[in-house]
Amino acid sequence: MNHDNPIDTLFRRQPRGILSVYFTAGHPRPDSLPAIVRALQDGGASMIEIGIPFSDPIADGPVIQQSSADALRGGMTLPLLFDQLASLRGQLRVPVLLMGYLNPIMQYGFERFCRQCRGVGVAGMIIPDLPFRDYLRHYKPVADAGGLRMIMLVTPATSDERVRLIDAHTDGFIYLVSTASTTGARDRFDDDTRAYFRRIREMNPRNPLLVGFGIANKSTLDDAFAHASGAIVGSKFVSLLADSDTPEDAVKKLFLALATG
Repeated sequence: MNHDNPIDTLFRRQPRGILSVYFTAGHPRPDSLPAIVRALQDGGASMIEIGIPFSDPIADGPVIQQSSADALRGGMTLPLLFDQLASLRGQLRVPVLLMGYLNPIMQYGFERFCRQCRGVGVAGMIIPDLPFRDYLRHYKPVADAGGLRMIMLVTPATSDERVRLIDAHTDGFIYLVSTASTTGARDRFDDDTRAYFRRIREMNPRNPLLVGFGIANKSTLDDAFAHASGAIVGSKFVSLLADSDTPEDAVKKLFLALATG
């Protein structure tokens, strides 16, 4: 295993209180990506997830679906995304992951995709619709060879056996999806959700856990911090980006909402 991956370094340095922030490449404007990455780094994000726009983002709620549609209309493509990341070469101080669906990545070519990720400093990827068997057989060897972390999602419906399998065969962290539904902001997590967080934590996985889907305010963030190594914020930040004059403004509003909202 490659030990110099930025994700591993982050969790060794900061085992708790991680905040990963998601946004969609090409939204709110085709050229927004470099400025958003810089604003998130400077504003205090621990890790950054960049969404690859896709026409049928099945795991995403209306906010991220809309951002994806807008980005595609604006001309965002994988080659353009990599070009924009390349413009940040040498400036990345936090781990960057790409999150996308299998179709555009397959069209691009997975080995080429991994090569480009390495070239622009991307630390790993999340592909929600990649079947686990295909991952083990075809994708893991390529990602491992490039020192890239392939992050898998676990939901309330995931069996203990499946969680153990994912934990045994992936590195980086496990993405703990808070709900069986799509992405989107929530006001609070209920007792069932907290029980699910506890169930996974009490399995003592070797990988750190990050809670995603529904993190939008202090209550949901506190729950995530209490039960996992940290949280992933997506829809809330995507909405703020669309409504703010600058990425810096959106980042300030996000951290304010998470501290007080």
